[in-house]
Amino acid sequence: MHSARLAPGPQGQRLRQDRRALGLAARPLPWLAGVAALFTVLQLILVVPGTGLGWDETVYVSQVSPQAPAAFFSAPRARGITFLAAPMAALTASTGLLRAYLAVLSGCGLFAALWVWRRLLPVPVLALAGILFSSLWITVFYGPQVMPNLWVAYGALIAVGCFLRVVRAPAGDPRALLGLGAGLLLAGLMRPSDAVWLALPLGAAALLVREWRRPAVLLVLVLGTAAGCAEWVVEAYLRYGGLAERLHRASEIQGGMGLHLAFDDQLRALEGRSLCRPCEVAWRQPATAVWWFALPVLAAGGVLAAGRRGRGPFSVRDGRTSVALLPALTAVSLAVQYLLLIDYAAPRFLLPSYALLALPVALCLVWLVTGVPRSLRTAVGAAVAVALAAHLAVQFAVLEGVLSRGRATRDAVGRTAAELRREGVRPPCVVSGAEAVRIAFRAGCASRQVRGHDGSITRAGLAATARTLPVAVLVTGANEPPPFARGWRVAPLPHLGGLRDYRAYVSPSATP
Repeated sequence: MHSARLAPGPQGQRLRQDRRALGLAARPLPWLAGVAALFTVLQLILVVPGTGLGWDETVYVSQVSPQAPAAFFSAPRARGITFLAAPMAALTASTGLLRAYLAVLSGCGLFAALWVWRRLLPVPVLALAGILFSSLWITVFYGPQVMPNLWVAYGALIAVGCFLRVVRAPAGDPRALLGLGAGLLLAGLMRPSDAVWLALPLGAAALLVREWRRPAVLLVLVLGTAAGCAEWVVEAYLRYGGLAERLHRASEIQGGMGLHLAFDDQLRALEGRSLCRPCEVAWRQPATAVWWFALPVLAAGGVLAAGRRGRGPFSVRDGRTSVALLPALTAVSLAVQYLLLIDYAAPRFLLPSYALLALPVALCLVWLVTGVPRSLRTAVGAAVAVALAAHLAVQFAVLEGVLSRGRATRDAVGRTAAELRREGVRPPCVVSGAEAVRIAFRAGCASRQVRGHDGSITRAGLAATARTLPVAVLVTGANEPPPFARGWRVAPLPHLGGLRDYRAYVSPSATP
């Protein structure tokens, strides 16, 4: 599909000159590859050096890493991100190499997700959308992490873009139809619930818009979503007693799915909290959320701009509002469960919505510069540039704080694991209690909990294990160890995050 042909004469010549000046006739490959390469370089420079595995990452990596026994895999989790990390995690225990591998993959994923849209939007708009999304502190931070949310975002971009290419082509687009299925498959492997919320607005659009009612599209929507979720469903019957039981358990772990307004929780989390649960902290840095309030306004502006066919040098291909409206509606659908149905927040949950909203936002920003009279473009362009520079400054300031805390935690985890080894807790061994997952993995031990979301062993079972294997029960503050461990040797542990009076009760089977 191509832009409308510009009229001959002085007006057409002026518009052609404007388009060349704005780069609207640019080739997609160098622009999009440049954005993806910049995203990868940012990760390699800022995030990869010195960052350790987070708690969730440790669970995913431990499923395939030879470094330690697999951690308990709770009901809400899906194994897609483990499959993605497996080729490197199974070969090396180096977190740095694993991060570098994922940084390169995430750059390639961004390129592929934007490339799908090259026939729908002008290339500079796509490049700007890629920059807006990939420069969020959340995106840069999670790019090289073993976490699924960014990959759901890529799946969403691919699925929505391919859907539009299929339904807007009179004879269909077989390759785009395959891309639609691939996007849903990727999202389902990573987070099945997100895949369902992604498929719902696409299915509704395919049914409600008469020109889009194509049996092949509906079939691919169903099959792609089902294929992505299949592993999770099969595992539900093999390990959790059935699909209904796994869904029930997943809801319990997430605090009970129901009406919970989490808008304020997400605002607080934007200050740099990877998880805000419970999110009862003060909102100390409102400047970190200014872009969040601007997001729906700019996205709405982009939807309006998409319908302004032939007005000025900038126009969406075919001037159809759908190329901005459908991503925006899908973004809202993907955000519903995280803004309305759970009572805590993590900024990464909304990455798929941010990726989709970046498209209409970029449309709006380009239209603000190109849609005004020529005499005002310099002033408007300067104002937009200043606003974007301030936004980027805030994002990278927050990122620096998040990375600083993450590196401090990595060092503390390493010191704690070393202290346990000095106390005789060496493989094969078991660690239980506060922050057991990361400590155990670093020490080469199994992590086993007697209660909570990751309960995987009884107290009697842990006590029996301690008779033959080194066992450490980690306790903090005024908490007491289980009765069977109260006579064990007590070892003070280094300060770790917000934990106070952190100590380990070490079984007699551990020889210092």
